[in-house]
Amino acid sequence: MELRNPIVTLMGHVDHGKSSILDAIRGKEYTKLEVGEITQHISCTFVPKEHIERLCENLLKKFKFQIIFNGFLFVDTPGHAAFVHLRKRGGSFADIAILVIDIIEGIKEQTIESINIIKIYKIPFLIALNKIDKLPDWKITKNLSFLEAIKEQKEKVLYELDKKVYEIVAKMYEFGFNCERFDRVTDFKTQIPIVPLSAKTKEGIAELLLIIAGISQIFLKDKLKVEEKNYGSVLEIKDVKGLGKVADCILYSGKIKRGDYIIFAGKEPIVTKVKAIFLFPELSDIRFEKQFLSADYAFACNSIRIWADNLENVIPGSEFIVVEKEEEIENAKKELKTFETIEFKKEIDGVIAKAESIGSLEALIRMLEQKNIPIRIASIGKLKKEEILDAELIKNEKYKAILAFNVKISEEEKQILKDKGIKVFEGNIIYKIIEEFEKYLKEYEKQEIEQILSKINRPCMIKVLPGFVFRRSEPAIFGVEVLKGILFKGTLLKRQDGKIVGKVKDIQKENISYDFAKKGEKVAISIDEAIVGRTFKENDILISALSEEDIKILEKYFDYLSEEEKEFLKELNYKF
Repeated sequence: MELRNPIVTLMGHVDHGKSSILDAIRGKEYTKLEVGEITQHISCTFVPKEHIERLCENLLKKFKFQIIFNGFLFVDTPGHAAFVHLRKRGGSFADIAILVIDIIEGIKEQTIESINIIKIYKIPFLIALNKIDKLPDWKITKNLSFLEAIKEQKEKVLYELDKKVYEIVAKMYEFGFNCERFDRVTDFKTQIPIVPLSAKTKEGIAELLLIIAGISQIFLKDKLKVEEKNYGSVLEIKDVKGLGKVADCILYSGKIKRGDYIIFAGKEPIVTKVKAIFLFPELSDIRFEKQFLSADYAFACNSIRIWADNLENVIPGSEFIVVEKEEEIENAKKELKTFETIEFKKEIDGVIAKAESIGSLEALIRMLEQKNIPIRIASIGKLKKEEILDAELIKNEKYKAILAFNVKISEEEKQILKDKGIKVFEGNIIYKIIEEFEKYLKEYEKQEIEQILSKINRPCMIKVLPGFVFRRSEPAIFGVEVLKGILFKGTLLKRQDGKIVGKVKDIQKENISYDFAKKGEKVAISIDEAIVGRTFKENDILISALSEEDIKILEKYFDYLSEEEKEFLKELNYKF
């Protein structure tokens, strides 16, 4: 059975060391070439089998393990976006993911984002617990495997290491994953291996590579079977001096050669002919490489640069099909239409979802669907005027919102949206955008329910205080103590024998008006209809007069009532 090379994606929080781990594997320091040493664009590197075998030589001998692949294609992009930028026919782009976590900082925002993406796309993964060299008193043993390095450490250092590892184990369990340090894993089918390592000293890099190879060979063989059809994804569209527009791509299935036709997915398929193919040298980073290898053809899985016409409207993150003959183009177009349609518009009350790429939009849609948040429009790129107009048509006010992931909305647009009552939730972390919107929804719904509850009688019991009658009628003003529940302005009160007393017109304490008074508080209230001494007397107990409609609403929104109100309703034998 012929197998293609696995695609390995590095994911995790910014500055936790994804690119540094890749540098440690490549043996080159590309990270220092980045602005602020933080990845701004997609990185792609092919690491050949021979290089991995050199790095893992001792472990391969020790465990009598052979690598069957020609190599691995590593993909690294900014922060959490390591996956959402890209899409692949049939599911996840990555065959396996490395979730990079700083052993000192632990799980951060973009780590959580990465975990959410891993769960959505069901990507097999392992954890690289980076920066072990920063543990107090860690004795650096450059280039050694982790298993050799820990033999050189003191007992207190090993204790601190285990403490950090099991902090991650506990946290990952909250996300539904059973994790364990790789050398203590008893079943790789059910346990996620954690590899402590240092990108700086290269301790543990050998184990990381060996486990990636092992998981790929044991569990992913069916997924990695070579397919006859030729598919790929676009990483970026660039302008190159002397060539013009080029497409940096990953070919993840089949092959491509000069003269082939390439059909890119979009609102309408874009068809062009391959004029030239350039290969990136092994162990190089496509962001910085200036020496390219011109080739007549390329095989999956590999990163390639394609020179062709009509690339201006090709969207980064989009998929493509390669065919050999012109008569195959129409069938390829039809097949592209079978790719999951991501952009859409529905005539429903729902939010407007925006993202900068196809993969990002897909992830945003999936996360919104998981939260049962309806979507009216899902689209890529800048906010359009017609989308603003469409947002105005949303009848349910709580969904009059735009959720924008990695899409810049100008200050002028924000002001227009604000004037139209349309909320904007934006950022570069999907789950945070959704979290903020959910927080807004809860507050909005709470206000809606409070509005409903303000129009009914709420459960309460009060005592008329003796010696505190300030006015006997028109209106009656007198002092009371709230014994049970909460007394709200507008509450209809009755005596214990059922005779109606009247509605609470006002609640005051020290000449200041309040909307309500809680259990234990003593306040003055006024009632237009009551006459003190006739309608009720001092020391009388008054309770709220609850109608059938009041009871129905109280039952429906029982969870929103105060604990005092719930307690009193139970005493009145209402079994909600």
